[in-house]
Amino acid sequence: MDDPSSGDKGVDPAILEHDGKQFAHLAVKSDQAGDYKMALFYYNEAAHSLLSAAMGGSKLQGIVNKANEYILRAEELKRMSFLLMVFQLHLERGNFLLRQAFDEDEAGNYPEAKELYTEAVDLFLQIRSNTQDKSLQDKVKKLAEQALDRAEQIKKILLSKEKIPDLPDVSKLPPLGYGAFLDDEDDDKAKGQTAQPPKVTGQGQGHKLNNLINVGPSGYTKEEIEVLRKTSFVNGREYVPFMMVDMKEKFAFPVPYSDKCGKLALSPKQRSSFREWVRLEQICDNPQIIYAVSCFSIKQTIVSDCSFVASLAISAQYERRFKKKLITSIIYPQNRSGDPVYNPCGKYMIKLHINGVPRKVVIDDFLPMGRDGQLLCSFSNNKNEFWISLLEKAYMKVMGGYDFPGSNSNIDLHALTGWIPERVAIRLNKEDFNPEKEFRRIYERFHKGHCLITIATGEMSEADADRAGLVPTHAYAMLDVREAKNRKLFLLKNPWSHLRWKGKFSENDLGNWTPEMQKLLNYDPKSAQQFDNGVFWIDYESLCHFFDVIYINWNPDLFKYTTCMHSTWTAKEGPKKDSYNISDNPQYRLEVRASQPAAVWILLTRHITDKDDFADNKEFITLLVYKNDGKKVFYPYSPPPYKDGVRINTPHYLCKMVENKGVNKYTLVVSQYEKNNTIHYTLRVYSSCEFTLTKIVDPYKKQYEKRVNGQWKGRTAGGCGNYRDTHSNNPIYQFRLDNSTSDNHVLVELLGPKQYSVGFEVVTVSENVPNAPGAFKLTSSGDFRNGYCVLQLDSISGGVYNIIPSTFLPGQEGPFFLDISSSAPVTISQLQ
Repeated sequence: MDDPSSGDKGVDPAILEHDGKQFAHLAVKSDQAGDYKMALFYYNEAAHSLLSAAMGGSKLQGIVNKANEYILRAEELKRMSFLLMVFQLHLERGNFLLRQAFDEDEAGNYPEAKELYTEAVDLFLQIRSNTQDKSLQDKVKKLAEQALDRAEQIKKILLSKEKIPDLPDVSKLPPLGYGAFLDDEDDDKAKGQTAQPPKVTGQGQGHKLNNLINVGPSGYTKEEIEVLRKTSFVNGREYVPFMMVDMKEKFAFPVPYSDKCGKLALSPKQRSSFREWVRLEQICDNPQIIYAVSCFSIKQTIVSDCSFVASLAISAQYERRFKKKLITSIIYPQNRSGDPVYNPCGKYMIKLHINGVPRKVVIDDFLPMGRDGQLLCSFSNNKNEFWISLLEKAYMKVMGGYDFPGSNSNIDLHALTGWIPERVAIRLNKEDFNPEKEFRRIYERFHKGHCLITIATGEMSEADADRAGLVPTHAYAMLDVREAKNRKLFLLKNPWSHLRWKGKFSENDLGNWTPEMQKLLNYDPKSAQQFDNGVFWIDYESLCHFFDVIYINWNPDLFKYTTCMHSTWTAKEGPKKDSYNISDNPQYRLEVRASQPAAVWILLTRHITDKDDFADNKEFITLLVYKNDGKKVFYPYSPPPYKDGVRINTPHYLCKMVENKGVNKYTLVVSQYEKNNTIHYTLRVYSSCEFTLTKIVDPYKKQYEKRVNGQWKGRTAGGCGNYRDTHSNNPIYQFRLDNSTSDNHVLVELLGPKQYSVGFEVVTVSENVPNAPGAFKLTSSGDFRNGYCVLQLDSISGGVYNIIPSTFLPGQEGPFFLDISSSAPVTISQLQ
């Protein structure tokens, strides 16, 4: 074997000399033509050939000196190429600044426009001083002069409050003027037209959360603003609600933008392969945000966000199928057609639905690059296209970094689109899961564009996963669903863009892929065998066997009416478990007015502020719906709820109802399993008919409240009225209402040990107003209940009343709380 250090030993030096001369000729020719990239390549090749010839024994005089000459020229061109790249970026940045200034000017945002014009002037003058190109110097000088004139005009007018004159005639600008940074489609419109003077709308305002008070048809309450303010901080960073003023976010800067939050945390796998952070212009020569929105171009790498990448895939496919912007519309800056555009200044803004409202997420364009020259984040197979990487970076920023613990497609799709998340369990919900009914619903709605669907596997052994060609606990994008020859088939995509299903209707299952089936589904299994892109067909029966969950996100535009409320449920409100007492749970009155059968969906969203809420979430939430005329509910199962929700530890819970014609009133109760922490949440109702949603405010509480700490012990543990000999020994408390009205409202609550059945009686001692509407001689809390019971006394007279709390059986000792809440001043004392 030859020694690698011996160069091209064995190759004729004459051939290497000839190659060197040819490469040198091409290098000089390219150099003279200004094609420095090719000149750099040929100079290096010429030097390598000549040095190899010298090492092989060439007698050509001065061959080494000539090779070194070419190496020096190549190094010089390399430096020149870098400077040219920097110069080109300055020029692009100047054009972008000018474009932004013009847009702000046209919109009447004059202070912002003046600042941008001024920054553009400085950058153009800097460009002019760094180029020897006379023609370019003249062009940027004219642009600088016009921008400066416009800035001075605005400055004077802002000071004098006079009318701002018209913008300059676009047709009179030099070639590198406004026409150079308008899009092609806008450029044609702009030629020969004079821009109209913008209307003065007042100076711009900063982004203040208090401005939310005026958002929406009825605005937000102070409580809601406080909720949204608190949950704007996610993983230690602030993401304020997206407002109209954010449409005019500043994206143009004289120097490249860097996120003040710093670089995102990398996952362990990323760190092991990481080389450097790179900007878009370092990755390719002509970066674009979008070439073609295609689900097939999306490739996941080593970030554990398969559900997010699957969500991108089906959102992209929706845009292609229905020609409606879904996720590309959430990327800023945008051109006048609403399409996201490349920003040479490196700043982007993404609108994501986080914690109850759309929020703004600002990022720079630094992406992680591996030592092999490949991006370590999700990317497009179209190497110059970056919408995938930018959307992923924005979402990963909110989630705390690329070391993302993972979520599910319901969460991710809702964040991207705001579409209503529904979770359909397959294997864990066999009793309630109707395969035929579910297939019909998915088939019909998917083809109408009403929903987006991903499907996830559950836990499975490595052997089972390998045999099936599936990945455990992995999300797949559903690209299509068909029914042919009585077979139900789903087209799925693995976000990894490789590794496919190996069972029925896989590319190797030639038995099921008859010529007729291939034609009906436009699928060629033999061609598919040649290229694994992670896309495969699977029959519905196999899907139901191997997959765990179907995630469906529904277009909210399907509902004509919607509203929401944002609120907080503190940890101290109510017991840890609400299996006996839900009187302290947040409750809402929903009144539905349907002129015909109507759909009403209720979405409960728990706000997330830390990524650990995904990785190790112990907060299980649900929504209970009661048909009780919209009144407050005290006991969870007396009567049983109309809709008894399953408690889940994901941020979203959806309750669906179908309403008959007429007026129906419901009570909605937010519920948790073993409540440990304060939670912030959003309750949103979607309906095809008119409705009203109001929070049920306890008419007693926050007015006059008294709490008594008591106990049953020894003789005073007398038991219920069935035990006449001992019942009279129970503690007796007396409350007094010192007024002469007959419209008093009192709530009495007894909280005791949960292992005992407890109850109480109330006896009227005296009434200040006889025959009040709610008058009684003796009443009780009803059936004895474990640990908690309650009684509402409505429209009673001022006077004196005795309360006798007891356990069901005598001799049951323990402490208790007796709470009295009243609409009028009340005093309470213990008689025995």
